[in-house]
Amino acid sequence: MPNKILTLLLLSVLSVSTTFAQKTKKQKKNTSNSKNELYYEIKKADSTLFAAFNRCDTVAYKKFFVDDLEFYHDLGGLTTSFKSELASFKEMCARGSNIRRELVENSLEVYPIKNYGAVEIAVHNFYHTNKGEKEKPSGTYKFIHVWQHKDGEWRISRIISYGHDSMKND
Repeated sequence: MPNKILTLLLLSVLSVSTTFAQKTKKQKKNTSNSKNELYYEIKKADSTLFAAFNRCDTVAYKKFFVDDLEFYHDLGGLTTSFKSELASFKEMCARGSNIRRELVENSLEVYPIKNYGAVEIAVHNFYHTNKGEKEKPSGTYKFIHVWQHKDGEWRISRIISYGHDSMKND
């Protein structure tokens, strides 16, 4: 009889702990995939940054970067300051062909970086319009932005841009 009670007790404990573990695992999965406040803050910052990019608005554009920016580009190499990135941006805008960037909506992932900010991982499409021509797709590329949150502002400190093997700007 005592063995039966002990067996029933052990089965009850095992059943409760298994149910708790499954619920905890499900909650963690839902939390990591859900779109939280951080996701929408970064999505908004990304949208505002690239609205400035699309308009070639250097004043608005430069508000989104730290001075010691590091920009890793698979074709262009490493840029190690925002001053260099801004010069490159101004040169691109001065060429006279319009470049437009568009985030691929369902590709956006945002994760917190404790005591620093967030990392944004996504895919974006670029389009270009040469003088006197209609807009054409340039390509679809991948990127990672490391966002620093400081003094209530979101600024990009690191960029990794890759997947440019089929870039078309002609």
